[in-house]
Amino acid sequence: MPRAETRTASRPKRTKTVPNAQVKSSQDGDAASKNKPLMEDIRLLGRILGDVIREQEGRAAFDLIERVRQLSVAFRLKKDASAGRVLDRLLKNLSADQTVSVIRAFSYFSHLANIAEDRHHVRRREVHEAAGTHQEGSLAHCFEKLARADHRAADIAEALQQAYISPVLTAHPTEVQRTSILDAERAIAQLIERRDGLRTEAERQENEDLIRARVTQLWQTRMLRYAKLTVSDEIENALSYYHATFLRQIPRMYREIEQALPGHAVPGFFRMGHWIGGDRDGNPNVTADTLRLALRRQGETALRHYLTEVHTLGAELSISNILSPVTPAMQALAERSPDRNPHREDEPYRRALIGMYARLAATLHELTGTEALRHAVAPQNPYASAEEFLADLRVIEDSLRSHHAQALVAPRLAPLIRAVQVFGFHLATVDLRQSSDQHELVVAELLKLARIEPDYAALDEAARRSLLLRLLGDARPLRVRAAEYSALAQGELAIFEAAAEGRARFGPEAIRHYIISHTETVSDLLEVLLLQKETGLLRGVLGEDDAVADLIVSPLFETIADLRHAPDIMREFYALPGVAALIRRSGGEQDVMLGYSDSNKDGGFFTSNWELYRAEIALVEQFSAMAEDHGIRLRLFHGRGGTVGRGGGPSYQAILAQPPGTVNGQIRLTEQGEVIASKYAHPEIGRRNLETLVAATLEATLLHPTKAAPKAFLEAAEALSQASMAAYRALVYETPGFTDYFFAATPIREIAELNIGSRPASRKATRAIEDLRAIPWGFSWGQCRVALPGWCGFGSAVEAYLGHDAGRNQRLELLQKMVRQWPFFRTLLSNLDMVMAKSDLRIAARYVELVEDKRLGKKIFTAIKAEWDRTADALALITGEASRLQSNPALARSIEHRFPYLDPLNHLQVELMRRYRKQRDTDPHAERVRRGIHLSINGIAAGLRNTG
Repeated sequence: MPRAETRTASRPKRTKTVPNAQVKSSQDGDAASKNKPLMEDIRLLGRILGDVIREQEGRAAFDLIERVRQLSVAFRLKKDASAGRVLDRLLKNLSADQTVSVIRAFSYFSHLANIAEDRHHVRRREVHEAAGTHQEGSLAHCFEKLARADHRAADIAEALQQAYISPVLTAHPTEVQRTSILDAERAIAQLIERRDGLRTEAERQENEDLIRARVTQLWQTRMLRYAKLTVSDEIENALSYYHATFLRQIPRMYREIEQALPGHAVPGFFRMGHWIGGDRDGNPNVTADTLRLALRRQGETALRHYLTEVHTLGAELSISNILSPVTPAMQALAERSPDRNPHREDEPYRRALIGMYARLAATLHELTGTEALRHAVAPQNPYASAEEFLADLRVIEDSLRSHHAQALVAPRLAPLIRAVQVFGFHLATVDLRQSSDQHELVVAELLKLARIEPDYAALDEAARRSLLLRLLGDARPLRVRAAEYSALAQGELAIFEAAAEGRARFGPEAIRHYIISHTETVSDLLEVLLLQKETGLLRGVLGEDDAVADLIVSPLFETIADLRHAPDIMREFYALPGVAALIRRSGGEQDVMLGYSDSNKDGGFFTSNWELYRAEIALVEQFSAMAEDHGIRLRLFHGRGGTVGRGGGPSYQAILAQPPGTVNGQIRLTEQGEVIASKYAHPEIGRRNLETLVAATLEATLLHPTKAAPKAFLEAAEALSQASMAAYRALVYETPGFTDYFFAATPIREIAELNIGSRPASRKATRAIEDLRAIPWGFSWGQCRVALPGWCGFGSAVEAYLGHDAGRNQRLELLQKMVRQWPFFRTLLSNLDMVMAKSDLRIAARYVELVEDKRLGKKIFTAIKAEWDRTADALALITGEASRLQSNPALARSIEHRFPYLDPLNHLQVELMRRYRKQRDTDPHAERVRRGIHLSINGIAAGLRNTG
């Protein structure tokens, strides 16, 4: 930590910084030199935060925070045990107000450190690009790899013609950030970025003053929500990333691809997706009205962006036809404009753009009910579709290019054209999702009131299929006029009707997918087709040439059992008469969603990944024949979360680790919780992450080995999976008292009280782990630094597989070979390595104090620690790396220097949870204590980054 510095009399004295990373003395000079700008940024932000705290809270509060920081650094980095004991006593004796002050300080430092690290990541990438060495995962690096493999630009363009890449934003409840906090942090990030280009002391001081203002704003802004998030809040939060990143950065990404493929048209292969407003699984707050709201607000966001760009473009295209002629089509577009201002009579582009603005304003009003901000002329006839607006923009582009003004296309017109291609009038495709049991209830009610089948739920699977196929082959509707339907049936049917309405208003891309959670049988898919038919989304009758379904019925296979049954279900579905022909006529696309979270909670880390791998291979093999016979293309949709236990980890490696032939240019994947902010809050970081998805998909499609992994690898993985699942379930599901331990030794109860999502933490009002949502399950383990879903079972599996007989060394050599040669296994162990590096059982041991049954707490924590030790030993044995993240020193340094500032948050979280649970009904400060717990959850999540 830098000491107070001498300053001129005209400036305030610098104080010691609050939480601040230190450069290890053991670092080599090159690493220290590379990281110097990062350390300077962190010191600056830490010093400013310290100044703000001293100014706002007083010298005593600042000194307390600094004392906590010094003791934590001494304990963590200097291995000073006595400092740890002093720190423990100090934290336990803090008042509620002091505790909240300390938690806020360390939480905000985590946020500021994230800003500095993100800026340094961009900085290092720029250095590499300036030197002509492109980093792995960038588009430039991807195109270099493809060129070395003799893939020409034409090959890449052809691959993109067949591609469909879509990140899908979801509103899962681990995003603890308020939009106000995100906006202030974006402003700080922009100011930090500008510092690299400042040369004079006056400029740097002005910049520092602006940062100080934003840090002051942060300190005086409430970090937590006092009211629970609504679905509309979640919609607005998601839309903020379009303003900050997607609307401008996705066209920039396309431009980079166009520059790499000169002379080749780059199709619109990249699309954004959303679950927010359409995901009803376990969320009673999502209704037809929220779906309409989501579509309306998304359309408004896209159209207002176009209005701004068209207005600015009109100012820029001041070209006079006296000096430069235009094409006949351009002249006609100008003549159709209602603009008759004599000052613009010779400016056809401005006249045309004023007319286009007027039409966009009318479109905005018609689709969203809102008004444009400015009107040069009255709103005119609205555009019937985004394609019609795009055609007008193309007329302008063609005229500019044909009259030596192509230089005016690239800055604004080309990005606008690309934005319209990508976002249309709908902005992003909204997925609909509901649980299969809800569809069953609705279908049963329809059939009962129609006097067709009194007890649909009692039918076996064969009878259900037969009945549903007969109904799909009948043109008559099921609903009986004037019949009294339940609120559930009315609500579910209203969703389908709102979807039909939304597609008609905003275009067919507005809603394309219907995801069925808990898909377990073929009838689960047929029920959704029947509900589409009932609401006009499926027209014609199954088995005849006129049948077309508007929505892709996408089964979601979640548990281990579901994943194992997935290939059989899809094979039996397509074997039904008329189904394959229906899908082909409806676009020939079949999405299958794979659930990482529930399969992990069900079977553990290794088994979840292995069963996903096996299911993907089986599905691709099955659909390869479907593609030849019926022209139906499979697209896998990966339901990945933030944590490794929920499928998280680096996207680039995850995509490349997919089985051969399973990507094939087609991929959808969820972006959930706090990962959205981590990846996309910063525009430059956001574009890099988007590029990574494209680069990985291209490499997996064009460079991925087509041969399956060796039989010995597959057999070893199967053996590991069986042993891993047995060990995981023995601990989590078969150990008496484990559920009680989990609810006591993690902040799951406090997380359930946080206002961080519109969805309940559990599907049912029970304490059963089976009913708990996988998101708070993983989030809770991450908070207490155990991260159990990301590693549990692997150590026991390796121990059992290796054994102690004469073949042990041979089996170990096989595992080591698998790491070197099999991307799936290598990525799995890399993610496991990262999880274990972020876990800390010394900290986790503090949470055991919260378990009232001391014998139970000790017993289960001992079992957890034993499995953690086995996993650490197994990892070292297979990889040959004695320490965590040995192959990723940058991340290792980041984690090591974050820990001293996370440790106090964990210690205080434990202390406050102890107080709150014991005195919540009697302590007048209980609400203050509860708020402190929630602040600590925010700070720990920010410090660990991928914990949800």
